Amino acid sequence: MVLGTVSGNEPVRVGFLLVPGFSMIAFASAVEPLRLANRVAGRDIYSWSSYSVDGEPVEASNGFSAMVHRSVFDLDQYPVMIVCSGIGAERFRNSALFGRLRRLASHGTVMGAVCTGTYVLARAGLLDGHRCTIHWENMPGFGEEFPDIEVIPELYEIDGNRFTCSGGTAAVDMMLNLIAPQVGHDIAATVADQLMHHRIRSGYEGQRMELRSRLNISHPKLLDAIGLMEESLESPLSCAELAMHADLSPRQLERLFRKHLDRSPTRYYLGLRLDRARFLLLQTSLSILNVALACGFVSASHFSKCYREHFGWTPSDERRSLIRSGEETALMGHHVAPTPGIGEGKVTPLTGQVPPRRSRDRAPRRRSA
Repeated sequence: MVLGTVSGNEPVRVGFLLVPGFSMIAFASAVEPLRLANRVAGRDIYSWSSYSVDGEPVEASNGFSAMVHRSVFDLDQYPVMIVCSGIGAERFRNSALFGRLRRLASHGTVMGAVCTGTYVLARAGLLDGHRCTIHWENMPGFGEEFPDIEVIPELYEIDGNRFTCSGGTAAVDMMLNLIAPQVGHDIAATVADQLMHHRIRSGYEGQRMELRSRLNISHPKLLDAIGLMEESLESPLSCAELAMHADLSPRQLERLFRKHLDRSPTRYYLGLRLDRARFLLLQTSLSILNVALACGFVSASHFSKCYREHFGWTPSDERRSLIRSGEETALMGHHVAPTPGIGEGKVTPLTGQVPPRRSRDRAPRRRSA
């Protein structure tokens, strides 16, 4: 059993390492099943403690601070440790912490992660030879940085003495699947009921909503075309190829996009590629040219022009803003403002800053994707 064996009167100890900017919902979704399992069973099957790098409170991505019990550096061994991270984990660097996690693992600690805590385990070298998952938004960047680690787009992955979760409420499902072999399915099901969780999802389920629900569109051929677009961002297909796949003429495909999405297939496709490019700019150290190529653009100049027309600033502006303020946000746990929209004067989603604009630039008008 990944969480150990329940025996005698000693509860199974589970530790939570909170990284600045951690996701509060992922953390709570991992802790609450343990608490409720104790409540339903009528005894302390589990105990838990929280840790930080320095033993000080840690600020979550929503701005709330969480108290911790101790510093993780006070530990030489521990049964189970779950790394909780969130926004900015792709920029988190702490070699001493990575060494401490390796030390714990070498002493038999089972290592887990929720949300972007997968980045921390990977940087510590603790996912080598293991399958893992991470939040869908971070998958492209994670795959570029760790090409030798098998990352899968599923809710959670339990692989030997490593387990990872995509984040959000998926942590509930992962924890229930971890505790069910210890406490029995009946108790796990009752815990799910207490959480208003209608069913315990398997790890094999996808992270994202189906296109039909996400876009509020039911036309099957249009959904086929959009699905193919999402699968072909690096090597974009022509409208004729998309139409052929959907068993439509190019003119019919154009009409469907105009009717349901109020834009052309070309503009919609471009928007998908630029969104992917933004994730790569903010989450990886790839050069702007390599980001452009990874998203189907033939040159950095063409990519920059399209990027500015769509977002209101250039890829270089995005990177400069990230260098100036993104690392401080990720490492210090400062509150990151939510993204109210894309365009002039709006904050970037990961840095909470408005990218700089050169004085000679005209304020661009946001164009439809």
